[in-house]
Amino acid sequence: MSKSALAYVVSLILLGGAVVLGVTVGTVPISPAVIWNPSSDEAAANILWNIRMPRVVLAGLVGAALAIAGAAFQGLLKNPLADPYTLGVSSGAAVGAVMTLFFGISIPFLGLFTLPVISMIGALITMLAVMGFARLVDRSMKMETVILTGIIFSSFLGSIMSLMIALTGEELRQIIGWLLGSVSMRGWPYVQMALPFVLVGSFVLWLYRRELNAMLFGEERAQHLGVDVKKSKMAILIGGSVLTGSAVAVSGTIGFVGLVVPHITRLVWGSDHRHVLPLSFINGAALLIVCDLVARTIISPTELPIGVITAFIGAPVFAFIFFRQRRGGL
Repeated sequence: MSKSALAYVVSLILLGGAVVLGVTVGTVPISPAVIWNPSSDEAAANILWNIRMPRVVLAGLVGAALAIAGAAFQGLLKNPLADPYTLGVSSGAAVGAVMTLFFGISIPFLGLFTLPVISMIGALITMLAVMGFARLVDRSMKMETVILTGIIFSSFLGSIMSLMIALTGEELRQIIGWLLGSVSMRGWPYVQMALPFVLVGSFVLWLYRRELNAMLFGEERAQHLGVDVKKSKMAILIGGSVLTGSAVAVSGTIGFVGLVVPHITRLVWGSDHRHVLPLSFINGAALLIVCDLVARTIISPTELPIGVITAFIGAPVFAFIFFRQRRGGL
């Protein structure tokens, strides 16, 4: 078995195990047999298919979206510290979502999709603003400049969200819950809302997998290899913003998934984006399903925000990557 085939087998086994644990472990334990034979226990089947399964599927979609977006941003910027969270893209998407909730925005022809669409627009505008400001400050676009610019924009956008929270009334609990990150009690409608955007965004990034490989050697070299760098960068930024916006719209701000998963995937399986992108997608789904399981069971019956769990994992990994990079280990 080739290394790439082994990577997919291991990743799919991990995802399958995470799904089974996610739907069977909880306050009410459910036998895996109920998955295949719902009639054996109708009460358990109702909990499984109407509460736990949509939660697990939604967590998987959000994790997959953030991980593949992070993999693309890291490849595009040639920096393992880049992800939707550190670049400020998640904050931009969150501002879009909070504005929609705060002002009660509903676009008639979009209906249920108003929230993810505005969230994606916020993510894309933020990404373009970060890149434009970084280029204005440093024409060479050093990665330190891009990351610091992302942090600056995250702080600014955070202040906008704080202002809206301070001015809000009844929507306060809903907005705070959104910002902390959760996939609790969302149900199948949120899965249906996120699914098309996650699939479209992932497909766009997959189409540019070879361009991402070429850009690892630098933009000038990529141009010599026949890559339309400007078009490719814009397509990748749009694809990543669609994924980030859709994830934030249904789950709130969940950090570090887009940083940890692609980095570990590259360390273990190599840096070829033909495999990094789909493997990040699969492993990101598995990681967030497990994090959600921990969030709802570690101090049961109370649930922790899922963003707390990912931060506990991601912050030390972020520090480790940064330390290795500064020491010349990457």
